[in-house]
Amino acid sequence: MTPQLQMAIKLLQLSRLELIDTVRQEMEENPTLEEVTDIAVEEKSVENSELEPDKTKIKEVTIEEKIHDDIDWSNYLDEYNSSGRIHFETEKKAEINFESFVAQKESLHEHLLWQFLMTPLTKEEEGVGSLIIGNLDKDGYLKVSAEELAESGGSTTEKVEKILSIIQTFDPIGVCARDLRECLLIQARHLGLDDTIITEIIKNHLKHLENKNYKAIARALKVSIEEIFSAVKIIQGLEPKPGRQFSDEEPQYIIPDIYVYKSENEFRITVNDEGMPKLRISSFYKNTIKKGQKIPDSARDYVQEKMRSAAWLVKSIHQRQKTIYKVVESILKFQRNFFEKGIAYLKPMVLRDVAQDIDMHESTISRVTTNKYVYTPQGIFELKYFFNSSINLIDGDVIASASVQEKMRQIIASENPKLPYSDNEISQILKKFNISIARRTVAKYRDRLKVLPSNKRKQF
Repeated sequence: MTPQLQMAIKLLQLSRLELIDTVRQEMEENPTLEEVTDIAVEEKSVENSELEPDKTKIKEVTIEEKIHDDIDWSNYLDEYNSSGRIHFETEKKAEINFESFVAQKESLHEHLLWQFLMTPLTKEEEGVGSLIIGNLDKDGYLKVSAEELAESGGSTTEKVEKILSIIQTFDPIGVCARDLRECLLIQARHLGLDDTIITEIIKNHLKHLENKNYKAIARALKVSIEEIFSAVKIIQGLEPKPGRQFSDEEPQYIIPDIYVYKSENEFRITVNDEGMPKLRISSFYKNTIKKGQKIPDSARDYVQEKMRSAAWLVKSIHQRQKTIYKVVESILKFQRNFFEKGIAYLKPMVLRDVAQDIDMHESTISRVTTNKYVYTPQGIFELKYFFNSSINLIDGDVIASASVQEKMRQIIASENPKLPYSDNEISQILKKFNISIARRTVAKYRDRLKVLPSNKRKQF
């Protein structure tokens, strides 16, 4: 493979953000590569003006010492003699640069250490507390045993347990628990619910609670089902991940690589070049090589190699954008009903269909559609989304698996929360829509939709 082909393949499979990072890195390493900006155009005009000094003579600036007669001196003197602060319209107000202030979110460790340092403790106890807080995970759970902490901090297990019990009273309530049961019990204790049905359920019946087997809990505790419902409602209001509010995970926003708009009855495709540096080969190095200036052979070879690399990069980026455009254009041809009407009208399609349509290899189509996103009237989708398997309908036609999943999502959304549909019932309902799939296929698609089984969806 030639270096140019290797670069083209590499750029083709990169996401948009990875491509921008690669271009920025290449610009740092390759001196012959430069970005085309308005500043560059201005610099070019300045260079041209320096070449023609006769045409760009600037009139010498002189200071006028003559006092103008149109100045209102009485107004000036009144303002000067006033008791208040003198202010002139020409006075420039100081502006605050808010960009210099950076808002930083407080972490869970910082929040706990702040509370811990407000507690009167000995030096040894402060060390143990810092060790405990430092071993919490992002959800606020302590994943290290008291024995290990005692050994690491050179303390005793009793002292670790004592400090741990103090930290467990800190905000957020439920922090420093070693498992979910302890976390919920700490919160129940804080609410004054010790020795109640709620704590009994948390201590001994979490498995039944997970499966919503409330009748079994009622039988075991010998109470009415209504009391269990009331207790469960309170438990559902507790926080299973106390450290969640201090999470430093920032949402990842998707920027589409290409846009598909509908204008009147036609669709328009636009490649997103926003934020992408516009590159060119530096004219300085081109002129240096072209004019044959006396430079060492090693330097000449280096510059020529870098110029070739820059030319390959620019050409590969253009080729990448052109290929993405052609792929989306082909997808639009096959999936026009989807773009107009929605997910329910998505057709089965494989990479081979697009590859044959635009006369490219399937591997190229696979690289183009990986980590690339398109904005459509129906939302933002990864290009891979449009390629899915087919399912045979009862009447002999075919439908896309994604359309079947969307139909399942609609069926589950419309079900009675007290009597949710089982996988077998969903399979029977789909047959009414001419879709025949087995129960295990329904279960597989339900997992993809991140929907719980019927016994865990049931609400009372």
